[in-house]
Amino acid sequence: MAQQHPPAAANANANAPSLLDLTIDNITPNTIRINSQSPDARLTYVMARLVTHLHDFARETRLSTDEWMAAIGFLIGCGKICTDVRNEFILLSDVLGLSLLVDSINHPKPEGSTEGSVLGPFHTHDAPILANGASMTSDPEGEPMLALCTVKDTQGNPVAGVHVDIWETDSSGHYDVQHADRDAPSERCVMVSDEEGRFWFRGIKPVSYPIPHDGPVGKLLQMLKRHCWRPAHVHFMFGKEGWDKLVTALYLRGDPYAESDAVFGVKQSLVVDLEKVDKATAEKYGVAEGSWLLRQDFVLTTQHETEKLRDKLATEALQKLGLNLKLVDHLPVPDLD
Repeated sequence: MAQQHPPAAANANANAPSLLDLTIDNITPNTIRINSQSPDARLTYVMARLVTHLHDFARETRLSTDEWMAAIGFLIGCGKICTDVRNEFILLSDVLGLSLLVDSINHPKPEGSTEGSVLGPFHTHDAPILANGASMTSDPEGEPMLALCTVKDTQGNPVAGVHVDIWETDSSGHYDVQHADRDAPSERCVMVSDEEGRFWFRGIKPVSYPIPHDGPVGKLLQMLKRHCWRPAHVHFMFGKEGWDKLVTALYLRGDPYAESDAVFGVKQSLVVDLEKVDKATAEKYGVAEGSWLLRQDFVLTTQHETEKLRDKLATEALQKLGLNLKLVDHLPVPDLD
């Protein structure tokens, strides 16, 4: 018996374009047309731009079948190596500079506020909430470091009740999740700023370390003749309702990889000098005199401040590109009015 096919209208939108006789030249507009049936204007716009640039890339490079298959294999490899504590796709985004670009677009910083940096692939959600002054390290080999920090707004007022995620590597240059025998979080914690916007903790002096290079991203860096090292740093992430989320890091001045960070995270304003704890500070905070001291004043922006600046910069950028777009929920969509 011959196979019975259902009517075309039952399978697809009756208004969908016919996709016949596609060529190198007409595949792009036809793909965009078939993708333009969703009522979600933002999704339609994003897919149109993605298809446009993806197809143009293939045409401009005259992408070969072997290269195309190699790229697919590369992405499959990234997926296979991902775990709950290792995200190869974030690492890929980092080394391509995309992570920093997206953060800069979405979280622009008014003058005087703390700049953002990359999240990296090793943030976790199991860090313990510790009281001010507590130690977040269990590494006896690390050089002790006291961090004295404040959180303020752009007017210099303290911001209380901010949840601050903090994480760094151990003295061997590994995050806790990179150790097979990890049974509890280490070199990471969450603190809450007090009424004066202060938080302080005991950790260790950060060290330079290589990003994971035993997977597809590491092989890519090797092919590109790029090193896999990050300069010494401590990660911070700030969150409080009504305030723009800040993901940042502080980098030690003089680190040999500060100007060639494998994931493009270093900004001049985030480079800091460490001091040494004097006698009075040692007695006040209960740490050893002569240990390392990190001082930093972080400046947050309100969600409204950031959204206003983001909209302004987006409008200016779209006008320069000559695109007829409008902003809906702070995101550009085609302006069809």
